[in-house]
Amino acid sequence: MNTQQIKEFETSEYMSFATLKKSGDFVATPVWFAPLEGSYYVFSAGNAGKVKRLRNFTDATIARCTATGKVTGEVFEADAYLLEGADEKLALKALHRKYGFKMKVADFFSGLTGKTSKRAYIRVDPR
Repeated sequence: MNTQQIKEFETSEYMSFATLKKSGDFVATPVWFAPLEGSYYVFSAGNAGKVKRLRNFTDATIARCTATGKVTGEVFEADAYLLEGADEKLALKALHRKYGFKMKVADFFSGLTGKTSKRAYIRVDPR
């Protein structure tokens, strides 16, 4: 990604995040993402398919997209990693910085339903 592509990409509210299946196909999902030091941070339900797939493969693709997942920009190859411990806090902080009140509302309702503790945090590194 060049500087202009990064700038355009980071202004998007949603990222199409595609993870690799054992069959070799990619499965894309629109997600919130937050940039930090050249990486992008994402959160998901811990039992989501993308999290399960990341346990097998780090290969991913990313692109700008709409809330419904319609890709609106160039697709880039990436590597994605499940985070633990302090890295999860770093991811959450980056997401709060980007989404502000929206992220606080998501956290509130996730807390009410007990889903906050079941979240997975992911670091995505464009190649």
